[in-house]
Amino acid sequence: MKPANMMREMVVGPQPTKTSGSDRGSPDLAEDDLRRLYRFMSLTRAVDEKSWNLNRQGKISFVASCKGHEAAQVGSAYALRAGHDVVFTYYRDIGVALTLGMEPVDLFMSSYAKPARTNGSSRHLPWHLADDKLRIMPVTSVVATQIPQAAGAALAAKIKGEDVVTIVYFGDGATSEGDFHEGMNWAAVHRLPLVFFCVNNGYAISIPVARQMPVVNVVDRASAYAMEGVLIDGTDPEEVYRATARAVEKARHGGGPTLIEAKVRRLRPHSSDDDDRRYLSAEEREALQRHDPMDAFRRRLIHGHVLDEAGLNQIDAETKAQVERAAAQAESAPEADASTLLDHLFGHEQEGDSASAPPHSKLDPLSLGEGSFFS
Repeated sequence: MKPANMMREMVVGPQPTKTSGSDRGSPDLAEDDLRRLYRFMSLTRAVDEKSWNLNRQGKISFVASCKGHEAAQVGSAYALRAGHDVVFTYYRDIGVALTLGMEPVDLFMSSYAKPARTNGSSRHLPWHLADDKLRIMPVTSVVATQIPQAAGAALAAKIKGEDVVTIVYFGDGATSEGDFHEGMNWAAVHRLPLVFFCVNNGYAISIPVARQMPVVNVVDRASAYAMEGVLIDGTDPEEVYRATARAVEKARHGGGPTLIEAKVRRLRPHSSDDDDRRYLSAEEREALQRHDPMDAFRRRLIHGHVLDEAGLNQIDAETKAQVERAAAQAESAPEADASTLLDHLFGHEQEGDSASAPPHSKLDPLSLGEGSFFS
């Protein structure tokens, strides 16, 4: 058995189906692809850094940092057909959204709670992503609920005979919920076109994996559902892409679901409201920083003569400038109109049906106070 700290790709259970790729589904990446991967990772890191700083300045209320997760998010999303495949994220997957085509300004509009087309018109919590054009389904903070929902979406695609693959992202803590097992079981029984993508950063907020589950790896559970499980180094975007591309193409061609576990390091606390000094020593926090996927990928690109230091720095400067413009645009955008407070909460009155309309449909949200239906 491989040691617990071994994170190179390991297949658990049935061997993968070998299929030819399309729409970036091939495991082969050209140099152009590698440069794109780095640009998306750089953009993700820039959004994260800017958001963290804005939170510390008191300008935005909450950030669930993805620092350390960039390679897993970008590498996996790069294997999908944007706007075609169905995507269920969890609350720190901004790299997935950016790779699929969401703009940085959409994320900042969400953080500032400014009206926008995406993310529930910013009515969702920050980074609780949703974009109907990109087929990114709405997400909540309730851990693991997106997993059975994803199984339902994959079942719908199978019933309709569509060549749509659903992918669902979640953290290691989600695998301790019943939703994870129910979704896995349903997908396996019905051989659904579904990829389960677990981003294992070692902690469910402050609880280490060893106190969450008795097995060493999440993929050890795949065999219980006769499902293929693949363990990968989530800090290597190329390895993440290859594993996801194979799983996606297998699912697209009727090969059934796959459980992928990407081992990553969390380089910030769980969120802007968490203090990881309570459960990690200074030495542990310092050790985590040595596994920054950005640094590792930069070294690989330089060594492979794909980009030199100047080229990498140029990309970083461009993405930082793009993010600064996006943040400024969101900060200066108008606030939501108070008259829209109840939009999307209650059904609208139909023409000619005023007698049967519920009382709250005509309420002025600005006049609500003591004695209202909220009290």
